[in-house]
Amino acid sequence: SASSIQPGQSHRIRLVPHLDSRRTLRFEPITRDLKDDDPPLRIGRFTDRSGIGLNAANLLGSNKLAFKSKVVSRSHAEIWLQSGKFFIKDTKSSSGTFLNHLRLSPAGQESRPYQLRDGDILHLGVDYQGGSEDIYKSVKIKIEVGREWQAGVNAFNTHAISQLKSLAVGDSKGKQGLPKTNIPDCCICLFAVTIRQALFIGPCSHAFHYKCIRPLLEKHTSAFSCPLCRSFADLDEDVEVEPEPDAEEEDVGWVAFGVTQPTPAPTLDTSARQVVSPAPHARDGAETEVETD
Repeated sequence: SASSIQPGQSHRIRLVPHLDSRRTLRFEPITRDLKDDDPPLRIGRFTDRSGIGLNAANLLGSNKLAFKSKVVSRSHAEIWLQSGKFFIKDTKSSSGTFLNHLRLSPAGQESRPYQLRDGDILHLGVDYQGGSEDIYKSVKIKIEVGREWQAGVNAFNTHAISQLKSLAVGDSKGKQGLPKTNIPDCCICLFAVTIRQALFIGPCSHAFHYKCIRPLLEKHTSAFSCPLCRSFADLDEDVEVEPEPDAEEEDVGWVAFGVTQPTPAPTLDTSARQVVSPAPHARDGAETEVETD
């Protein structure tokens, strides 16, 4: 069937910053495509022996994922793909690995495998000295799995763009005379989104009044987590992309929009995770520090 897992099929996992009420360690989103026979992703502390920098190291596409924090152990955890599902285990870290706020194993002990699901919150280590400096902050990660389909044109964002184009600016008779649109109301203030208003359109195509969403934008600067679908976006990401060949030729020069479909807020399963056999390439306590060779 179409839903069955094909041999050699790759699956994508994306690690993005988890934005909560407190200051978190910022890092660039990390994306990897894995197959069942691929070596596990090794998570550890970053050391700049090659001189290429942290972001460049994580973009190389290797199986090493590095975070610049002293609370992350040199060999902290491993993530791998097995039977089309992602799993994680703590590899004897000192400060701990937490999945949805539950610690996987005591300090210095390797954990059993736990399945990773879309929307899970992964926490590497705990803050040291209150996390007063970035180097002492723990790493809070939101897991995104199986969202490849969001990257293309779909019914939702096509319809959302059509609605935005219909907001033609014309003569108005004041705020009381502004026409009602088919765009959903702003979920923050619950008032209508209409013409002659300053709007913010997220990459997920959800629309908000700029006045309403501004505190959230200012709080996390270039990082944005949609209040509706919780999808993460880097607002500094390059926008110089070629339009789709079949896209409408009419240009919308007065509004910015994204091309991903909103995702419902995930329901996290706090029950016991599935136990599986060790990763095919797993080794007891990998001793090497995560670094670029």
